[in-house]
Amino acid sequence: MTSNSVDFTVAIPTYNGSNRIPKLLEALRAQINTDDFTWEVIIVDNNSSDNIKEVFEGQKTHWRSDCSLKYTFEQQQGLAFARQAAVEQSRGTFVGFLDDDTIPNSDWVSAAYHFGIQHPKIGAFGGQIHGAFETKPPKNFERIQSFLAIKEHGPTPKQFNPNVLFLPAGAGLIIRKQAWVESVPRKLARTTRGGNDFEISIHLYRAGWEIWYNPDLHIVHEIPSWRLEPDYLLKLSDTVGSCICELRIINSHKKQRPLVFLKVLLGSFKRVIFHWAKYRKQLSTDVVAACEMTFFVSALLSPFEFIKSSLRAKLLANFCNSE
Repeated sequence: MTSNSVDFTVAIPTYNGSNRIPKLLEALRAQINTDDFTWEVIIVDNNSSDNIKEVFEGQKTHWRSDCSLKYTFEQQQGLAFARQAAVEQSRGTFVGFLDDDTIPNSDWVSAAYHFGIQHPKIGAFGGQIHGAFETKPPKNFERIQSFLAIKEHGPTPKQFNPNVLFLPAGAGLIIRKQAWVESVPRKLARTTRGGNDFEISIHLYRAGWEIWYNPDLHIVHEIPSWRLEPDYLLKLSDTVGSCICELRIINSHKKQRPLVFLKVLLGSFKRVIFHWAKYRKQLSTDVVAACEMTFFVSALLSPFEFIKSSLRAKLLANFCNSE
């Protein structure tokens, strides 16, 4: 570790989050049990049009003395670009990402750092994410709550399983910077189409790093009422389903790809049929059942979406090379 480095970086990517971020910064200002390591907080302004820089300047005037608070600007919009900028600007051995609408427990930073150093082969890890809802969620919402990054996997630490896309959410994700620099490409395949948080963990896993769940890490994800509206939930379900094939492709060897295509197609087709048979009379009235069907159908179509996006990228590359 160099003299300019720290043990842990908290990175907060934000886009027009000036109304949300003060509550998060207050929770970070109140962190406990941090005496035995050094840490910093970086706000990554993802080309916002609000007064987030002024909020940062105001927070600096009463910030804690044992932790630096920094601001950086990333012009290219997109969470993947903001996270990459955060890693490049960070000085920490570990980088913990917190969305601007999340609130960590008072010991989150300490628990994250100590869990990381206790597991030398760990590349990334996450904990429990609990929902705080502005309005009551629909009935049976727990069946789709993971689409909104609400993750509660029980009281026992365990390794995630990337082979079945059982992975930590991007909100509250902690990564080892060395592992990221060595293993994660600067431009992810799914930069703007959802699924980039899972893609990060997949790249780390394929490079030999472990991906863990730590139940002692708790953050609260604040969910406004508009994110529980049927139109939003259906669109979100479609986005989550559309990335299934490509994520499985990224986590496979080239020779395995035809089998991956077939497994995604057949598995998703079976789920669509079974779900339709069970809920066909409720799909027009039960938003949770409708979201699940949207997810299954989108997953079924995801191999074709992957082919289309791959061909588009190839044609664009050929066009650029011909210039």
